[in-house]
Amino acid sequence: MQILSVDIGTGTQDIFLYDSRLDIENGLKLIMPSPTMIIHNRLRQAAQNQQAVLLTGVTMGGGPSQWAAEENIRRGLAVYATPEAARTFNDDLDAVAQLGIQVLSDDEALGLHESVMRLELCDFDLDAISRAMQAFGVSLSELAAVAVAVFDHGNSPTGYSDRQFRFDYLDQRIRRLNRLSAFAYRSDQVPTIMTRLQAVVDSAFASAPEFFHRVPLVVMDTAPAAILGATFDPHISQPRNLVVNAGNFHTLAFRLGPGGIEGVFEHHTGLLDLPRLEVLLRALADSSLQHADVFGDHGHGALVYDPTPLPLDAGSYGVVVTGPRRSLLRPSSLRPYFAVPFGDMMIAGCFGLVAAVADLHPELSAPIRASFSGFNGSGAAPWEL
Repeated sequence: MQILSVDIGTGTQDIFLYDSRLDIENGLKLIMPSPTMIIHNRLRQAAQNQQAVLLTGVTMGGGPSQWAAEENIRRGLAVYATPEAARTFNDDLDAVAQLGIQVLSDDEALGLHESVMRLELCDFDLDAISRAMQAFGVSLSELAAVAVAVFDHGNSPTGYSDRQFRFDYLDQRIRRLNRLSAFAYRSDQVPTIMTRLQAVVDSAFASAPEFFHRVPLVVMDTAPAAILGATFDPHISQPRNLVVNAGNFHTLAFRLGPGGIEGVFEHHTGLLDLPRLEVLLRALADSSLQHADVFGDHGHGALVYDPTPLPLDAGSYGVVVTGPRRSLLRPSSLRPYFAVPFGDMMIAGCFGLVAAVADLHPELSAPIRASFSGFNGSGAAPWEL
């Protein structure tokens, strides 16, 4: 049985082809530029060529692509976008227009001169991945499932803080299911507020409708996927752990115990230095962390669900770390352990995605459980499976 897992971040998209016939360490993998970085580079090329650009397609990850679009506008070059593509930069199209991006209807876009560069926005490109695999003689024709992770702020109502809206969503999911796979969905169960996750589903079905009507698609938030994947490091055998994903844009930490998620906070990585991050982690561990401690510091928020403190001086490790900005914690006094599930930190999110598939699709779970058995001390991840 094969499952294609794709963890899409700001800098890279990490691709892992799980095969139940192989040891997980022998699974095929690719680490490639993220879709938003690809668009960023193409926008820079358009600027060098003095070309106007039309952005079409669906909502996808922003960041680098938005920075490049704004730079093109500062150079006096027109940047057009259809409504769904424009929502990559902001769900409020008036706010997109204030950036200088000209939002056009699909009919208006068709009328643009042929000299305008067309760029189609899309987070998940199955065809590109399939062609890359085929170049090495690998076929994706026998997939049992596909799983994709992206970060989704959600579509907050006008006038409501998008930071609070994102944290409200985290809180609601934890209170409903209290497990990391609460942030994963079957393709027909994505909440309407999660527009980027829905865009992944929509674009997947639009590009290969017959394929995705027979092959299950799971979509998930990136940080919980990475943290779930990190728990498969066999050195993480304590019944309770504090696990932090230091992402390029967002840092999310979960305190995990036998009953599930005991506490959580999410902040913007760019606003954190080591002393501040250590304060937040210690407060999450001892249950003193308050929502205002993070939200008032321009982060998303914090909540503690179980008041039982987690002593950081007990057990083998203080804090378990994963994510592309993990070096932020390298000199920490918290004795951080840098997780390497199945020997590869870069695709921790992919391992989490495969575990989420097992949780959401019980008919596929047996081979996955067999592959993952024997890890994390107890024979399975305590947070899933």
